[in-house]
Amino acid sequence: MGKQTENRKAEHISICLDKKAQARKATTGFEDVQFVHRALPEVDKAKIDVSTTVFGHKFSAPLIVGAMTGGTTEATRINAAIAEAVESLQLGMGVGSQRAAIENPKLAETFSVTRKKAPTAFLIANIGGIQLVHGCGVKEMKQAVEMIDADAVAVHLNALHEAVQPEGQTSFKGVLNKICEVAGELDKPVIVKETGAGIAAEDAKKLERAGVKALDVGGAGGTSFAAVEYYRSEAGSVQRFLGDVFWDWGIPTATSLIETAQTIKIPVIASGGLRSGMDVAKSLALNACLGSVCQPALEAAVKGGKATEKLLSRSIDELKTVMFLVGAEKVEDLAKTPVVVTGKTAEWFRARGFNVEEYARRGAH
Repeated sequence: MGKQTENRKAEHISICLDKKAQARKATTGFEDVQFVHRALPEVDKAKIDVSTTVFGHKFSAPLIVGAMTGGTTEATRINAAIAEAVESLQLGMGVGSQRAAIENPKLAETFSVTRKKAPTAFLIANIGGIQLVHGCGVKEMKQAVEMIDADAVAVHLNALHEAVQPEGQTSFKGVLNKICEVAGELDKPVIVKETGAGIAAEDAKKLERAGVKALDVGGAGGTSFAAVEYYRSEAGSVQRFLGDVFWDWGIPTATSLIETAQTIKIPVIASGGLRSGMDVAKSLALNACLGSVCQPALEAAVKGGKATEKLLSRSIDELKTVMFLVGAEKVEDLAKTPVVVTGKTAEWFRARGFNVEEYARRGAH
């Protein structure tokens, strides 16, 4: 099983880099979210503070690199490059599923390299929710944390991915109870994250009650794991057919973010198709605590740590510029900044009974 998992991780990297595995027609929904420009921002751009504190850890900016890879030798240099960049910029990162290294300890270095390269950055370990009902438990979760000396651990939910994947495991019955069990026993914050299909309000409530400390919405509009498995599957196979049909399946990122942030009190991380500092700023305005980028960071990381640092620095500069143009002096001000939500995103919320008009009324006198 270990070698099979390792090979699959290598295929995932090559497909995400070489194939068009992004959403086809689905979008993140951020195009429906617009800031209200302030002609009189009344702030000094040079004094804008983009630092933030989450889980008691200070980030120089509300930006992390999301979980992507590990478990295969070529992932070592990718994780090392990202780790170097987030350490230099005082940010954070997640690693890909650590299942492969738990099955084969020889692969632990593909993950542990992150802490070696990033001794002070915020690191997030990662285990699949489906693995919790197929043999993984508190012991394995602790192994994942210890492997990278993690500050938090993510349980990823990937029902869509498993449904399309040729080797997929689709017995998700009992996952919530297992999440509740590990959340209660681990001494690190447990984050539950989706992997490209989003989290709805109904599931957000259940996860909050289960004791998790944060949600990462992982919405639709970015990389599609149905698409990734489409490319991995044989022509004419059921998996190839399903990958094509469900390519754009999921709740758009902005939509999932609004649903969860209006429903629960624990922190929410925005991920799924974030491509810029503008997307991060919109996420914060929709009450996310952090924005998480993946695909752009992967493309930069194969070029090295400096390229990754340059990408992230540009996103931070873009975030600062947005804050200047809306008169926000610090990150928490963005949650009070007016935004207008229109189009399909607004239609979704009216149909679901959520209030999007309140965002536009912020700051009104």
